Amino acid sequence: MAKRYRIVKVARLQPSKEAVLSVFSSRDCSRARPGRGSAVDPVGFLVKTGVSDRAFAQFLRDRHKALKDRRWELYSRFIDLKEGSSGYELLGMHRHRQHRVDFMDWAPGARYCSLIGDFNQWSATENCAREGHLGHDDFGYWFVILEDKLREGQEPDEYFFQEYNYVDDYDKGDNGVDAKDLIRRMNEEYWEPGEVTSRKSRWETVAKLYEQMFGPNGPQTEEELGEIPDAETRYKNWKATQKDESSSSSPSYDIIDTGQEFDIFNVVTDRASFEKFQAKATPLAYWVEMRKGRKAWIEKYVPAISHKDKYRIYFNTPDGALERVPAWATYVLPDAEGMQSYAVHWEPPPEEIYKWRFGRPKVKGSLRIYECHVGISGSEQKISSFQEFTSNVLPHIKNAGYNAVQIIGVVEHKDYSSVGYKVTNYFAVSSRFGTPDDFKKLVDEAHGLLLKIIIILLLL
Repeated sequence: MAKRYRIVKVARLQPSKEAVLSVFSSRDCSRARPGRGSAVDPVGFLVKTGVSDRAFAQFLRDRHKALKDRRWELYSRFIDLKEGSSGYELLGMHRHRQHRVDFMDWAPGARYCSLIGDFNQWSATENCAREGHLGHDDFGYWFVILEDKLREGQEPDEYFFQEYNYVDDYDKGDNGVDAKDLIRRMNEEYWEPGEVTSRKSRWETVAKLYEQMFGPNGPQTEEELGEIPDAETRYKNWKATQKDESSSSSPSYDIIDTGQEFDIFNVVTDRASFEKFQAKATPLAYWVEMRKGRKAWIEKYVPAISHKDKYRIYFNTPDGALERVPAWATYVLPDAEGMQSYAVHWEPPPEEIYKWRFGRPKVKGSLRIYECHVGISGSEQKISSFQEFTSNVLPHIKNAGYNAVQIIGVVEHKDYSSVGYKVTNYFAVSSRFGTPDDFKKLVDEAHGLLLKIIIILLLL
């Protein structure tokens, strides 16, 4: 007889605004905490200093309220600031392990989204977001997949989850391993003798259970179905018909709604099994064991978008069609004819990728900061580059006794005369000075000279 466990109703716990502010307000100006009855007074320090300017005090109160509102907005959506600021890991263009490139952008006012560029002859219909939630969600995010193209004479991968290593020439999957053998090995290593590892017709069992609990999923109307017993009665009736079935094809637990709320992060239905599986090692990741190297990828596929290909994002909006440089682009170049700029796909081959040599230096004592602008750092009447700054200016800064370099105008910006304050792309270095790898070399050489690098980034 199968052992029966209890599943309880789980209610999502929504923290109150006061609770969130209390947890994350590590430094409140007034030292007050919600719920203690003390008024928030962000200008208490004015009393200590003898300042009685009412206009200034009201200004600080307004700023303090804006800070609390923004803090509540952030922490009600994200676990912490690190998670809230990690959008660049998803948005923009990223190489996926399954022989494709993923692109994501946010445009809630758009009705259609596609990528145009050198890779598709600037066609607005060749590479677009798919219909439904696979290409566009309810929050304004658009998702476009650029599939690598099979070379002539090559067959598609046998498994849809086939992954590739784009850096190393060879990986574990190049040894000719088979997915079935890996799964059998995984089961043998993870499950103990006598433990059930699979269920026969598991989807059929689940479908029948669903029908018994929630009624037929068909075209019948409510009148045609007649009176339907409650869910618990239907489940018990279904359970009674499963006495002759093996334990591998039926659930080993009963669903009982007690109405009691529990912590969603600490729900354990079977303590013995929980401790048993917690002690087990992680099962073999068969998809990692099957991952192939770069040579296998190059032999089978042509990259959907190549290194240094130009591209823009195309939107169809209520006001008409628009072409834009993605906000998360990592390299942007101006058009040679003075037209709109374009993004550049930066994915150099392994032999061209800059390899870091030095780690971040530790500075003893106080910082002695040398503030500079790369473009005007040379003696010639031209815009200096990252390479020239690395060769000529960094040694001078080191010899002058500084231990930190503060650089202005590194991030991609519109007008050169703005000294970098009209930022257009926060994730791209200024193309006026060189490539992303040129900037990496500048930072690496500075670290080799025990110089810290500080970047001024203006957020508007």
